Amino acid sequence: MTIHIGAAPGDIAETVLMPGDPYRAKWAAETFLDDPKLVNDVRGMLGYTGTWKGQRVTIHGSGMGMPSLSIYANELIRDYGAKTLIRIGSCGAMQEQVSLRDVIIAMTASALSTPSRGIFREIGFAPCADWSLLRAATLAAEARGATYHVGGVYSADVFYDERPDLNEIMTRHGVLGVEMEAAELYNVAARHGVRALAVLTVSDHLLREEALSSKDRETGFSEMVQIALEAAFP
Repeated sequence: MTIHIGAAPGDIAETVLMPGDPYRAKWAAETFLDDPKLVNDVRGMLGYTGTWKGQRVTIHGSGMGMPSLSIYANELIRDYGAKTLIRIGSCGAMQEQVSLRDVIIAMTASALSTPSRGIFREIGFAPCADWSLLRAATLAAEARGATYHVGGVYSADVFYDERPDLNEIMTRHGVLGVEMEAAELYNVAARHGVRALAVLTVSDHLLREEALSSKDRETGFSEMVQIALEAAFP
């Protein structure tokens, strides 16, 4: 048990999928896992452990933003022995060739700042995904016939952004989409020597000003979760 996670020793699997929304964790666990068991509900941040094709998996919410993600990722790794962490979440497309419901597999994650900035100080550390997970996710998406894109994402530290110039710069440099957690997940994973990846569903399009409905967001995320699970256990 930690300050933020009430799970008992052994309740957390070595493979953890991390949606931002705790209720998305509940939905994913009940939809994809066999015999999911609630292992954490401290502060309303839900975590479930079950099995997928005989493999133990935990699906645990991370909350919104990098500071919240950093807390849960650190505790899952340090105190519960998590070895593979895969973010599953939504993002906003920043390129014309990317459409709503497409899947983005994040090879790198740029950020204006992260909770790890104080550690890196003057170094512009480049957070990136684990290659084995990235490759496995790409192969899984290909095999499923999913419309997917592999490349960089931008992890914003604010939701109501009043710096449109930053989005323009990211778009100009080929960044595929914007979200709020991947960069710090990659930082924490690198620091602890574990594997990390972000598999994202496009729920909004910044250039076209399009967005999925709340219902479409839930039903349209199945592909992303399946790809994440297949990447973890190729």
